[in-house]
Amino acid sequence: MSQRILLRNVYHLVVNDDARTRLRGVDLLIEGDKIADVGEGLPKGDAEEIDASTKLVIPGLVNTHHHMYQTLQRNIVAVQNAELFEWLVGLYPIWSHLDAEVVRVSTQLACVELLKTGCTTTSDHHYVFPQSVNADLIALQFEAAAKVGVRFCATRGSMSRGKSAGGLPPDSVVQDEATIIDDCRRLAELHDPGPLAMQKLALAPCSPFSVTPELMRGCAKLARERGLRLHTHLAETKDEDAYCQEHYGCRPLALMEQLDWIGDDVWFAHGIHFDDAELDLLARTKTGVAHCPSSNMRLGSGICRVKEMIEKGVPVGLAVDGSASNDSSDMLGELRACLMLQRVLGGASAIGADDVLALATRGSAGLLGWPELGRLEAGRAADLVLIEMNRLDYAGALNDPLAAIIFSGASHIVDTSIVNGQIVVRDGRVLGVDEDDLRDRANALSKKMLEAEGHDVSWNL
Repeated sequence: MSQRILLRNVYHLVVNDDARTRLRGVDLLIEGDKIADVGEGLPKGDAEEIDASTKLVIPGLVNTHHHMYQTLQRNIVAVQNAELFEWLVGLYPIWSHLDAEVVRVSTQLACVELLKTGCTTTSDHHYVFPQSVNADLIALQFEAAAKVGVRFCATRGSMSRGKSAGGLPPDSVVQDEATIIDDCRRLAELHDPGPLAMQKLALAPCSPFSVTPELMRGCAKLARERGLRLHTHLAETKDEDAYCQEHYGCRPLALMEQLDWIGDDVWFAHGIHFDDAELDLLARTKTGVAHCPSSNMRLGSGICRVKEMIEKGVPVGLAVDGSASNDSSDMLGELRACLMLQRVLGGASAIGADDVLALATRGSAGLLGWPELGRLEAGRAADLVLIEMNRLDYAGALNDPLAAIIFSGASHIVDTSIVNGQIVVRDGRVLGVDEDDLRDRANALSKKMLEAEGHDVSWNL
């Protein structure tokens, strides 16, 4: 029989529907991979019962953009104060030492951090494939994500334009276009199109300054033949705009339109520097944007016009971005960063707690192709998070429990995370993973990669 879980007497349940319904004192019953019922006094039967009388219960958060391999290059002294292009040039040599173990450990580390901070579904944009590495890196990511229990969308990234061809990355980490397309075609077999799939695949050439137009067109054609989504970085910096103007005679979004990279199966990471006409085009074509507030602040890239995007009808989701430009995989922290940054741009009433939660759940799930996620209603996916609210750091903040986890709190570690009807985080610890061993392996690999490029590692453990 399928697993049954009963949340008893929920203190504050955020349904996350259009009416923004909040409930108190209800029970929530999970059967298998779906929510079976929400109501008062539900019979326990053979279900595992969880006392939720002091818990906030929200839908699992959804992360729409990440670079998990970067968890091993956080807070690198040489690029702490660099903007994007300089930051990339400084880190590419370190990433050239990436191998199968680096990908396995960094993916697990990122997924564990995400699960502990309320994220139950994530994508990852892996685009560094050193020519010296023969391992199936995307398959390794699927295995690592499955081990920790997160719902996972791998986006097969790629770089085909190295430094010798006018791009930013060193030639040692780029691939030729035939190799990339062949591998994308092979990996398409791993994609599960089902509404409650635990693994999906999207195709994701890295950026206009690291791939050729031919590769972009080839990926778009293949993705639409196989029913896959498309993803890339776009409109992140003014340098990118200048690069596209110089090399293609147009702005980045115009280039994407020429390459058939517009539509409801496409989402762009960042989208900071779109003008009014470009926002209208995105809205008209339902082309999505993954907002990465912490990374945008960290690199000094600018502020995405999220409030205007929402008002115009542009699909928008939330993302932590890579851990070398965040420098964390703290999903709840990203909700706070989003709210605060939008208020810097649009004033104190620009965006509220319910708005930000909607972005990080229903909005994000829509970008990734999981429409069943993001609501706590009967028949919906059993992806949800319990947060203990009877804590010192929430004292005095309980006038609005949902807003409390965004405005207040000294820690974003959740009490319980449930993914696909399975408990994967209990009492703030990820089940099935030795967190201490994972930490030690990550530190050792990070130190080794830095040493290989002559960085000072005297402070590393």
